Amino acid sequence: MVITKKRREIEGIHTFWLEPRDGGEFHFDPGQFNMLYVFGAGEVPISISGDPGKPGRLVHTVRAVGKATQRLCALKTGESLGVRGPFGSAWPMAQLEGKNIVFVTSGLGLAPLRPAVYWLLNHRQRYGKATLIYGARNPRRLLYVDELRKWRGRFDLRVELAVGSADPTWDGNIGVVTSLVSKTFVEPGNTVALICSSERMMRAMVEQLNQAGLNDGDIYLSLERSIKCGLGLCGHCQLGPTFICKDGPVYRYDQVKGLLAQREL
Repeated sequence: MVITKKRREIEGIHTFWLEPRDGGEFHFDPGQFNMLYVFGAGEVPISISGDPGKPGRLVHTVRAVGKATQRLCALKTGESLGVRGPFGSAWPMAQLEGKNIVFVTSGLGLAPLRPAVYWLLNHRQRYGKATLIYGARNPRRLLYVDELRKWRGRFDLRVELAVGSADPTWDGNIGVVTSLVSKTFVEPGNTVALICSSERMMRAMVEQLNQAGLNDGDIYLSLERSIKCGLGLCGHCQLGPTFICKDGPVYRYDQVKGLLAQREL
């Protein structure tokens, strides 16, 4: 695929728009990922962060943390990437129709959740109340700021933002993102939460959601560990009896609750 657009989100994080050179389409489900190959540098798993309703354009948001992702983030418009995918399980959006949806995330975790938000907004009449809770270390670390501003202007999506620290110009919440969960409308039995963050933060998010009345079976999360092949063959991403690249990255929390408590897995 060819890079048709590139945007720097924040320091070390860029968003790429990719299109097939043959002009075809690339279909995926919210929550899936691709293996992106940077010629001469290697291949890395990256969550798809674009709109599943626009299959002619593929969007990835990438953080430069290693050799391959650093080379990837250095690419320019017009250059090419190898793409394998899509891989993995998806957010169960069709199964959740009629439910209230709460998205809870922090930092770069918004990227894997973003397609699910798009899906909900594209089919808004199929769902109940919707809330996005998103946190970052400070306002300068928030992703997709222009889009967040547009979403906050809608009447059918509640957006709650929290930052760890800010200057006097910030008029939002200051504190840990989990503190906002207790302020969110939760109707036990008819509300489902989709969460994505670091594993430590997700455990804290789950605890708050449990206190708000959600059962473990009403919570879905996206895991990110050492994915190498995307096919469940190499074993690097094994989590107990599952392989994150094949059985995940999206899991219902009650399916992996015991596994996440064991660090060696």
